[in-house]
Amino acid sequence: MAAALVVAAVTAAAVCARTLWLGAHRRLGDRSGGSVAAMTAALPEFLTASVLATAVGVHLGWLPALGWYGPRWMVLPALALGLPAGALLGRMLDDLLPGAFAEPWALAAAARGIPGRVIARQTVRRCIPGLLPNTGLFVVGLTGGAVTVEQIFDIPGLGRTTLQAAIAQDLPVLQAGTLALVLLAAVAGALARPAARLLIGPALRDGALHSLHRPKPPAPRRTPLLHGTLLLAVVVLGLARDPLALDTGARLQPPSWAHPLGTDALGRDLLARIGHGAFTTLALAVAISAAALLTGLLLGLLPRLSGPLVDTVNAVPAVLAGLLVAGVAGSGAATPAPAVAAVAWVPLAAHTTALLEQERATTHITATKGLGAGHAHLLRHELLPAVLPPVARHALLRLPAVALALTSLGFLGLGSRPPAPEWGLLLAENQPYAERAPWAVLAPAAALALLGALAVTAADGVRLPRPFAGAPRRPKPAVAPLVGETG
Repeated sequence: MAAALVVAAVTAAAVCARTLWLGAHRRLGDRSGGSVAAMTAALPEFLTASVLATAVGVHLGWLPALGWYGPRWMVLPALALGLPAGALLGRMLDDLLPGAFAEPWALAAAARGIPGRVIARQTVRRCIPGLLPNTGLFVVGLTGGAVTVEQIFDIPGLGRTTLQAAIAQDLPVLQAGTLALVLLAAVAGALARPAARLLIGPALRDGALHSLHRPKPPAPRRTPLLHGTLLLAVVVLGLARDPLALDTGARLQPPSWAHPLGTDALGRDLLARIGHGAFTTLALAVAISAAALLTGLLLGLLPRLSGPLVDTVNAVPAVLAGLLVAGVAGSGAATPAPAVAAVAWVPLAAHTTALLEQERATTHITATKGLGAGHAHLLRHELLPAVLPPVARHALLRLPAVALALTSLGFLGLGSRPPAPEWGLLLAENQPYAERAPWAVLAPAAALALLGALAVTAADGVRLPRPFAGAPRRPKPAVAPLVGETG
């Protein structure tokens, strides 16, 4: 876990490097990018682990791919776990940095001639407290939610042990593993909150903070239209094909005119299966993300109620929640949705609580209170406008993670059953053939990555393409109004 956290920290730093450089040189302006980080965050851990084990461990032989016998054996699992987590954390930090660079202290420091690297370092320190609760959640998630990675690399981790105990109905081991996860979540939450207050300093107590609003709304872009059009084209073209048609004579065929994305081990068209499986994966992911945003906001606005609840629920990975739901309602296509929905709101509630605590300590809230504003006015006109935009962008960032959780449960056999074309089931069915027919695995993985890029770029807004209007017209010269006229 420690190695995975190091990889996540390095990845987050790489995601934020461009924004930090521009902010340090006072050239921040309107930024672009984020698609690569979104695609990295949307890649399934089990797919990254499979590719690393096959390519780096088996073919190239650079690092061992199975077992746990020393430091060299932890490199590939740490990369598989740390890259997606670091990309998501880095994108969240990158979303807060422009507001911190625009605060009065940063402007005054630049005017005084303080080096840009010092300002950038203090800017990171200013933004980290809002992310520390989610960092604690990542610690628990890396420990208890890395079941698939532990299975691929044959690592005797806590998450895998708890999962095997749940499958075997070994109650003592299951209770011990769950208790260990709960204690870890409690410790992570207990350390994150005082660490955040320590980093902010006396300004939190004295109400001397400034709101981390963006200096100006981000300029909408056409990039989401491109990503959305590509994803929609794949779905529409796939819906026109039969996802269950078998052709044993065309097994594991590479992409061709007849099969644009190739075929699987039974000769079924991958484009058709991805298109028909989009309704199962995307519709559930969008619905669960919307419910998680609403639940996270409501509970995050009540920190005394949500604090202990966040620490407890976060200790239950989505895989273990899927096993509990399967034990009560049975395994099937409806199993992943309630399991993922039960835990998807936790990071949004933690983010809301962290931002709310800082926003209440800002100077404009103190001034508004001094003018006689009540709690309802503060919540509606001051707190929600400051908290809702970053949390909504966080929910969009989490959309691929929700789809990933659904596919992970399908990968482990807790969701849809064959021959359903669910994306997680597609990855599970074709993963044994990744070496011989990599397109069979890369096709659904590319759909997930495209969903991640769409979610992140859409968080900054969409700009519709303007029709070509020919040569620009010269403006008419302004005419001064005559005496007696009004205008």
